[in-house]
Amino acid sequence: MLKRSLHLTLLITTLLLTHLCSHAQKPAATYTPPETWSQDYAPFRIAGNLYYVGSYELACYLITTPKGHILINTGMPGSAPMIRKHVEALGFKFSDIKILLTNQAHADHVGAMAAIKKITGAKMMINEKDAPVLADGGRSDYALGGNPAFEYTPVKANRLLHDKDTVTLGGMQVIVLHHPGHTKGSSSFLVTVNDTLHTYKVLIANMPSVLEETNLAGMPAYPDVAKDYAYTFDAMKKLEFDLWFAAHAGQFDLHKKRKPGDAYNPAAFIDRPGYDSILSDLQKAYLKKLGSAGH
Repeated sequence: MLKRSLHLTLLITTLLLTHLCSHAQKPAATYTPPETWSQDYAPFRIAGNLYYVGSYELACYLITTPKGHILINTGMPGSAPMIRKHVEALGFKFSDIKILLTNQAHADHVGAMAAIKKITGAKMMINEKDAPVLADGGRSDYALGGNPAFEYTPVKANRLLHDKDTVTLGGMQVIVLHHPGHTKGSSSFLVTVNDTLHTYKVLIANMPSVLEETNLAGMPAYPDVAKDYAYTFDAMKKLEFDLWFAAHAGQFDLHKKRKPGDAYNPAAFIDRPGYDSILSDLQKAYLKKLGSAGH
């Protein structure tokens, strides 16, 4: 238990720091993003028609259908060629991507969105509260806005999403869950996939870490940030699923659960205790910061 606790403490500290620095199209001269954010990682089939096509650390997901595909997240700026290579290595056409989604409008998750949208012509769909940030390339982000280090190529949304909305394509239904705090429009996604033996309810979660810049007493552009975080923690605790993933590979222990070359094994990602544990520790970090903010 002590080892697990130390691991989670280190993970949370790393997430708080790396999220602060991970959103740059042109990283600050004094900062070099970890190589793992752009490091190539062999794509693989997760479960049914759900695939991992991201980098070693920044998770991107492909949902395939007979009518085209859905891509969730794009990683850092410059990641488009890598994602394209991954999609094609799995036997799919990059040009068949029809819908783009994201967990949050920070550059480590939407950095290559503009490039992929331009190449594929896919429709960008994002929570209405993150749409303005996406449209100005991160400049109006409530915590990171105004710092050129955290900007990226702007993308205009084709559809504004809301809590409990459903995105449909080729018989697939992706349920959008608004989990605000980390960004105003942070979202998680629920989707059901099947293989020949099983049906899996899959959660792709936006884990609610708190940025160093976030003042939980209230931000000028986000006075209810603490209230939204409280809502998100409560809502995420109540979710039911079979498999869970997140926007960062380290958040759901991808590299402990699966090694390169491992055979297809959806069961490796059945981990409710891991989900509950990291959510609990993130909430403790939030409450500690909330207390220091005078609440």
